Amino acid sequence: MKITFLGTGTSQGIPVIGSKHPVCLSPNPKDKRLRVSVLVEWDQYTYVIDCGPDFRQQMLRANCTKIDAVIFTHEHADHTAGLDDIRPYFFNQGPIPVYAHKRVLGELSRRFDYIFTTENKYPGAPSVVQHEVKNEPFPLADIHVVPIDGMHYNIQVFGYRFKNFAYLTDMKTIKDVELQKLKGLDVLVINALRESEHPSHLNLEQALEIIAIVKPKRAYLTHISHLLGFHDVVQETLPENVFLAYDNLQITI
Repeated sequence: MKITFLGTGTSQGIPVIGSKHPVCLSPNPKDKRLRVSVLVEWDQYTYVIDCGPDFRQQMLRANCTKIDAVIFTHEHADHTAGLDDIRPYFFNQGPIPVYAHKRVLGELSRRFDYIFTTENKYPGAPSVVQHEVKNEPFPLADIHVVPIDGMHYNIQVFGYRFKNFAYLTDMKTIKDVELQKLKGLDVLVINALRESEHPSHLNLEQALEIIAIVKPKRAYLTHISHLLGFHDVVQETLPENVFLAYDNLQITI
């Protein structure tokens, strides 16, 4: 299984528009972060988790010529605003499967009604095939994906486990029963916004606490704000099996 980090930034991306913060001015490419998303590939299968406003740029940069589905964690714009850019895939492949919580599917069908409608459809609009995700394993290609249920302030959000890889973003609280689903991982990806407390995201200390509980072989931090600090400086402070993810990073499991 190959994982490509398409974006590792928080909702504004890094650099933030108009910001003079030193991290936003950094020349280090690892400090430049598009909105958070990953590409998950194995055998002939290719899946994207979330498609934010940078989706087109990310797909071009990754040279991704086909996707088997888009899997959504939740409905916030930095995770969904690029949905219209599935059009080239639709033109080549036909309707694109999308997987999400029932609430998220409803929200997407409201925002992107021209994509979800089946009547009087605009001829240039893409189409999707909806798959409702519940908090139970579901088949995807030749495996079963295990949802990980968490809370993003007062909004439910799903993480996902693919075999021995799990991806969690925009989490703030996760019940113990959900953490048990993360045991025995080779790789855990988890959000770590900044050092200080945040009402809807794990901060660095809280992310490291969960990593210590779950004990994956390796962990990667994502959904990173410029307020966490310079990539290279923060990396020096982390445990030996914990890494800051960065855009374009590829790992193999």
